Amino acid sequence: MSKEKILLIEDDLTYSKIIKNFLEKNEYEVDKTTKIAEAFNMMEKAAYDLVITDYRLPDGTGMEVLESIVHQKKKTRVILITNYSDIRTAVRSMKLGAFEYISKPVNPDELLATVQEALKSTPSRESTEIIPSKPKNSSSSRSTLAEDNSHYVVGKSPEALQLEQYISLVAPTEMSVVVLGESGTGKEFISKRIHEKSKRSNGPFVAIDCGALSKELAGSELFGHVKGAFTGALDNKTGHFEMANGGTIFLDEIGNLSYEVQIKLLRAIQERKIRKIGGTKDIPIDVRIIVATNEDLSNVAKSGEFREDLYHRLNEFSLKSSPLRERGADLFHYSDIFLQDANESLGKSIKGFNSDVKEIFERYSWPGNLRELKNIIKRAVLLSSDDYIQKEALPVDLLLPENSSSNNSGTKDLKSSFEVQEKAMIIKTLNDVKHNKSKAAKILNIDRKTLYNKIEKYGID
Repeated sequence: MSKEKILLIEDDLTYSKIIKNFLEKNEYEVDKTTKIAEAFNMMEKAAYDLVITDYRLPDGTGMEVLESIVHQKKKTRVILITNYSDIRTAVRSMKLGAFEYISKPVNPDELLATVQEALKSTPSRESTEIIPSKPKNSSSSRSTLAEDNSHYVVGKSPEALQLEQYISLVAPTEMSVVVLGESGTGKEFISKRIHEKSKRSNGPFVAIDCGALSKELAGSELFGHVKGAFTGALDNKTGHFEMANGGTIFLDEIGNLSYEVQIKLLRAIQERKIRKIGGTKDIPIDVRIIVATNEDLSNVAKSGEFREDLYHRLNEFSLKSSPLRERGADLFHYSDIFLQDANESLGKSIKGFNSDVKEIFERYSWPGNLRELKNIIKRAVLLSSDDYIQKEALPVDLLLPENSSSNNSGTKDLKSSFEVQEKAMIIKTLNDVKHNKSKAAKILNIDRKTLYNKIEKYGID
């Protein structure tokens, strides 16, 4: 039986050698490289079952590797290794299609368990997820809370209860909905919840990550194309809007769509018709649109980067998915659920958290929100041998004073708290690259124009 093949992309040579030796001792075949460009060449010459990549690399980021694998529809799984400062990016990587992320310093047992899970799993989803229509009169008691198969659980905090009330009010209508919130707060699953409680629940739910769509092919992916419409269009293609006919389409990170695609989207909303790229016929569609963003679309619209008329068409009703640090009553409610999930997944029987861990959880700012909470608890369950999780099983970043909620939540306003952290991240990245704005924009996964606008907005010197 041939060994499963892993590609390791890590620029710390000592660290890379340790991981390679460890995985080879566990019967895996491992190739390693320090640069993205070389990794792409290696992936062209050999088929890898798994790629383990550091996020920050000399010639780019691990997200570029992930995006390339997703766009090429390869079956290779991806595990991202991150620092604390990259947690939000790591959470976004899960949405894009990464199997998992793990934080430095990497624990060997955690790494091995994650590798084993990744290689046993089916390939991670691409930028589009389609939930087919349900049979008539069927009921679904299961939904998802984070990007997995967990039960959908309504929180206990006032914010969560109000959110559920708003979902119940808007779901039966045909209104377009904008879901606002930070990465990891479950925006896609709020959208699924709206779909499941709507009159369209028997129709398909099509989820598209607009951040994972290439600018060149976004129009084709959304609206389809006819054979010969452009180089590489070897056959007719059905777009996501057609796939969603009779149901709901969810456009995540809507702000990433190009201006040209925004115009086509506006026409689709206004006329309830689409036209394939290169086509001559209009196709009628019956689709409800839900979009999500972690930025203030109204400000982006005012700056001219997003069409204002499209924003107003989409924003018939808005919902806010609050960050975990602002939902104190939900923290241990979800912690207990994730503990049960981790016990079941890992064959453990951990009973709970000791008082020190509870205190640390309450102080921590949770930049990765529910996804980060779930990962940390699963890691802690893996590393624990006592009945209760001890603080020694937690990542060291949770123990640092600068990562406490008191230092990261100077305001309870979603927009303001996001801007405080966004400014800090931009300053740190600029310092890391010695103020090379092209490199900074690449690391932050935004274009140079957006970076310049944010530098001016925050008064960064």
